Amino acid sequence: MKKPAKSFKDANYKLTQQITAKKNAVKKRDPFKERGVKDHLDFFDAKLMTRFLNEQGKLLPGRITGASAKMQRKLNTAIKRARHLAVIPFVSEGTRY
Repeated sequence: MKKPAKSFKDANYKLTQQITAKKNAVKKRDPFKERGVKDHLDFFDAKLMTRFLNEQGKLLPGRITGASAKMQRKLNTAIKRARHLAVIPFVSEGTRY
């Protein structure tokens, strides 16, 4: 036995729900586009670098920072360079002892 076809009204309702859900979805802003950074991150800018670290000093993932994949890779490299040059610490003050 065939199932009765869904009415046009039901299909239209679901489609409307999907469209409104997409409109209401919160878009993450790329923090680098807001600052005007296009391709080069200054790893001597400790204030910017520490914004993308958690309390323990770990790198935050791109889904939390809102950065694109390309900029997230550049950010990770810049943070590692800043740590190597002792611009920012490898671990936070609270986890040292």
